[in-house]
Amino acid sequence: MGFKLAVLALALSGVEAFVPSSASRAPTQLSETKADLVELQKSLAGPPGFWDPLSLADMSFDIGWDSPNGGLGEEGTIGWLRHAEIKHGRVAMAAFLGFIAGSTPLVSGEHILKPYSGYVAGCTPQEQWDNIPIEGKLQIFTLIGMLESYGEGAGRDDFVHYTKGGQPGYFPPIKGMSSNQIKFDLYDPFNFGFRAKSAESRARGLKSEILNGRAAMMGIFGFISESKVPGSVPFLSGIKGFPHYDGDVMAPFSHDFSML
Repeated sequence: MGFKLAVLALALSGVEAFVPSSASRAPTQLSETKADLVELQKSLAGPPGFWDPLSLADMSFDIGWDSPNGGLGEEGTIGWLRHAEIKHGRVAMAAFLGFIAGSTPLVSGEHILKPYSGYVAGCTPQEQWDNIPIEGKLQIFTLIGMLESYGEGAGRDDFVHYTKGGQPGYFPPIKGMSSNQIKFDLYDPFNFGFRAKSAESRARGLKSEILNGRAAMMGIFGFISESKVPGSVPFLSGIKGFPHYDGDVMAPFSHDFSML
C-alpha cells in the first residue's frame, strides 16, 4: 500500500526533475485558421475534401486552466485539435505495432527467462496487460504523466504552447534532464538530424505522420474489434490464429486497479 501511494504521489508531483537549467526555445508558427486546415487537407495525399461534421474548427474550446477568458478562440482551438490528432496518431501507431509484436511467439510464447512473476505463455496482447501487476501499471502511468506534463511546457518559461501559436505535435528535447539521467530524446533519439532538415522536408514528414496516424487509429480499432467480436472485421477474420480476447475491452482502464 505504501509503495502504491508513493507512486501516485510521484505522478501528481509534476516534472521538476525534468526541467533543465537552460532549455531551447520551441519552434513557433503563426496561428492557424479554418482556411489553413482546409488547405492542409487539400495538400494531403489522402481522402479528398475537408471533413468536420461536428464543426469543431468553428468552436472556441474552454479547457479551464488555459483559457481564463472563456475560450481559446478559433486559432487556439485549431491548435488544440491539431495537436490532439497528431498525438493520438502517434499513440495509435505505437499501439498498432505493439499489438502485432504482442501477437508473435517472440513475445507471447515460451521464454527461457520469465519476464515477470506469474508469467503465462500464449497470452493475447490484452491478456499480457491484464497480467502486469498493479505496481507495474502505476509506474507506466507515472512516466506517461510526467512526459505529458513536460510536453505541455511544465516548468519552462521559453515554451510556446500549441494553443498560443506554438507548433502542434512538438515535444521539447528531454535528453540530459533529471540530472543527466535521461540519455535520449523522444524525437530523433539517435541524432539522425531530423530537426536539422529543411522546413519543406519536415512539412512533408508531418503530412506523412498525419496520414499514417489516421490509418493506425483505424487499424488498432480494427484489431480490438476483431479480437473481441470475431467476424466483425472480415479481413482480419480470415487470418489464421488471430488472437481473441474474452475479457473486458476496457481492462486497460479498469482491470485490477484496486488500491486495497
